[in-house]
Amino acid sequence: MSELKQEQNLKQALATETKAQEASSSDILLELKGVSKIYETVNALQDINLTVRKNEWISVMGSSGSGKTTLMNIVGCMDKPSTGAVLLDGQDITKESQKSLTTIRREKIGLIFQQFHLIQFLTAVENVMVAQYYHSMPDEEEAMAALEKVGLKDRAKHLPSQLSGGEQQRVCIARALINNPELILADEPTGNLDEENEQMVIGILRRLHDEGATIMVVTHDPEVGDEADRKVVLDYGRIKEIVDLKALKQN
Repeated sequence: MSELKQEQNLKQALATETKAQEASSSDILLELKGVSKIYETVNALQDINLTVRKNEWISVMGSSGSGKTTLMNIVGCMDKPSTGAVLLDGQDITKESQKSLTTIRREKIGLIFQQFHLIQFLTAVENVMVAQYYHSMPDEEEAMAALEKVGLKDRAKHLPSQLSGGEQQRVCIARALINNPELILADEPTGNLDEENEQMVIGILRRLHDEGATIMVVTHDPEVGDEADRKVVLDYGRIKEIVDLKALKQN
């Protein structure tokens, strides 16, 4: 890429982010301010500035090693940056203890992974109820409602081994939703799925977004990435560009 093109992309990213930052503070759910992460001599993230509004769908894309997973881990309270601040609903989570981060993650964030991480000897509904157990009190009726929301009510009593990959991922989505998180984080949610199940998961995420969910999806799949309101492209730990997909779709 030419230096001129890089400069144009950077200007576009800065302009888009400035526009986002101008939103009312009450509309902002997540802010990253000068976030960097260094592992020994590797700069995994460098000076990341990003604002995510409530009910916004952000996709994070980039080649392998671009910093996508590191960013996901920091936003998901599973790691801390070397420098910078991360504000989740106004709270600087970089200043919290590991114990507090666990509580924040449990109460405010719904995590969806590429690997399903289901407990193999528990049924689908029991896997959803496990998330309730760590948050408040297990409630089978609520867990069943969450499974119904992802189209799996009739598979509630099945073990993971009796479910397809797409069905297991939908159990994971139900589990992520059960505690009404403020932010849904999805790391390659369609990475292990065939096209039919990928479309089903995309449809569920689209419906959740229409219902008011705030979503951040890390993906290498352009089709998934282009579903978002904005697309953040990382390159060697830096923001290469931010594309306002919502504006493009409206034009």
